[in-house]
Amino acid sequence: MSKKIAIVHDWLTGMRGGEKVLEVLCELFPRAHLFTLIHNKGSVSQAIEALPVHTSFLQRFPCVAQGYRNYLPLFPLAIESFDLKGFDLIISSSHCVAKGAKKPQGATHLCYCYTPMRYVWAFFEQYFGSSFYLKRKCIAAVGEYLKAWDIATLDRVDEFVAISKTIQARIKTIYKEESKVIYPPVDVERFTVDPAVGRDDFYLCVSALVPYKRIDVIVEAFNALHDKKLIIVGDGNSRRELEKKRISDNILFLGWVGHNDLLALYRRAKAFIYAAEEDFGIAPLEAQATGTPVIAYGKGGVSETIVPLNGAFKNSDPTGLFFFEQKSEALIDVINEFEKNMHQFSSLPIRQNALRFSRETFKNTIRNFIEQRMGKL
Repeated sequence: MSKKIAIVHDWLTGMRGGEKVLEVLCELFPRAHLFTLIHNKGSVSQAIEALPVHTSFLQRFPCVAQGYRNYLPLFPLAIESFDLKGFDLIISSSHCVAKGAKKPQGATHLCYCYTPMRYVWAFFEQYFGSSFYLKRKCIAAVGEYLKAWDIATLDRVDEFVAISKTIQARIKTIYKEESKVIYPPVDVERFTVDPAVGRDDFYLCVSALVPYKRIDVIVEAFNALHDKKLIIVGDGNSRRELEKKRISDNILFLGWVGHNDLLALYRRAKAFIYAAEEDFGIAPLEAQATGTPVIAYGKGGVSETIVPLNGAFKNSDPTGLFFFEQKSEALIDVINEFEKNMHQFSSLPIRQNALRFSRETFKNTIRNFIEQRMGKL
């Protein structure tokens, strides 16, 4: 008899990195039931919406579609409200509270952890440092409550799987738990090299325009490098402020673009620029899948997915360069170094590096991991 599977995901409001992982889990387990705090219908892929989707009581709250973050203090109660009786396997896809879903007796709970809550455990200042004093105090109080709840619900998880060694270390530090690393899937079949397409004279950044992505560092660098062109793809609440920082026409903001336009930009870019300290970082791997070298801040998940020019792995071709301070001066230095060494980067080896993180690799690895613990699914 096949196992009955429940997948628990924090919320469904758009196709970001976590939802791209969720999509593959839904393809892998098409008979599973999906539980989530809120669901904005049509905001995620057909593969996700094909599953029976169960939402929490928050779905009925006013303005929840856009303002769901305002209900953060209620998230623990909402995730605990799901009745998962009858399910043999719970897979939580969690960066917030999904890992705290109540496990029925006899079930196994596997948590695929993108990170313990970033905004309360590791990066409070990056998220809320610019908030006014009273708001910061209120958020800090909520954060302490969430931390206590997060620790108190650890016994609901049987196995943690981390998206990177960076998160594996964070799980060990915060939760005092061991975990296995299974890297997230990257859709390398949709992001490919086209030998007929030549490189243009521009750099590319693809990112949500929010504070912790540190797009300000990139804009400041290209304000100084006014003879070099930068194209920024993405949108977010920092866009207006970032556009005000631009002092010349060499920086172009496109907003979000369709897949075909994005693919063309990846293929034509001289290099991809990334300044965030990310838990994993899918966009740098999408760039590499198109054969584009990456210039990235060398902390976090990207340190595991880019082969640096200086100190490249033995017998491995380089796929990018790192800078180690989130400052425009450090980025400028490494862009100048890149331009002196462009001849050392080759599209096909760069793509080959990205193939290590394919959807099929993820499916096979996580299926084998689960079946080793539960038998045939």
